[in-house]
Amino acid sequence: MLKYSREQFEKMVNRALEKLPGKVKKRIENVAVCLEDLPTREQLEETGSRRGDILLGLFEGVSETAWGKGFGNVLPNKITIFQKNIERFADTPEEVEREVRATVNHEIAHHFGWSDREIAEKKRARGLRAKRRSL
Repeated sequence: MLKYSREQFEKMVNRALEKLPGKVKKRIENVAVCLEDLPTREQLEETGSRRGDILLGLFEGVSETAWGKGFGNVLPNKITIFQKNIERFADTPEEVEREVRATVNHEIAHHFGWSDREIAEKKRARGLRAKRRSL
């Protein structure tokens, strides 16, 4: 059972997209953002997910860095946000919204060609900078 209606959850996803930096929003093209309750068996298999893994979001398509001359006439990339899985990690609307935003940002980074490792490194670097500023 969903904690929030699809309409409420969709609004959270839209707010996450609206909060992206302007320079990022300007560069987003050829990508559709979709909502599903849970990933399909095929999506889990494609990502190499194992039993017990929880997929919050998924980027499917060709990252922007792989676009080349003559790239066109292809289906848009697809980012899917999985509502039930996100709701498993958060109880309050604020927590759900924070998790939605983190997931949207993560999948948008994949759209731009970043790997999971690169995303994790950027998060760590931002965390270190924030700690240094507060000292």
